[in-house]
Amino acid sequence: MPRYSERRDDGRPDHSRTITDLTVTVLEPGPEQPPLPTASRDDRYTAPAQRRRHRTLALLQDDPTRLWRPAEIAAHFGDITPHIMYRQLSRWADTGLIHKLAPGLYAATAWTSTPLPPPQTG
Repeated sequence: MPRYSERRDDGRPDHSRTITDLTVTVLEPGPEQPPLPTASRDDRYTAPAQRRRHRTLALLQDDPTRLWRPAEIAAHFGDITPHIMYRQLSRWADTGLIHKLAPGLYAATAWTSTPLPPPQTG
């Protein structure tokens, strides 16, 4: 019985083929992105609505199905290094603010505030 007998009709050739032709497509580069900063801006003393955490959560909530990479978010804001952004996203995922779906892939968490239950009198 052949070793790989179960892979009959999966679309791959059954035998090795010699490559006789190769096509190369050269793509034009996109618009040049501004370089990311070498140091992150400290936002501890800014208004809460302008802090990075609030801005990041708003960005993720705008498109909750999109998977974001830390470098993409850092480039979007332009005031943080990708390494620091990665660390912050990982920390926020550990606390449940956002979802970490894979190494370096983050998405919004659907959350709603729920009121506290009424106090129990006893």
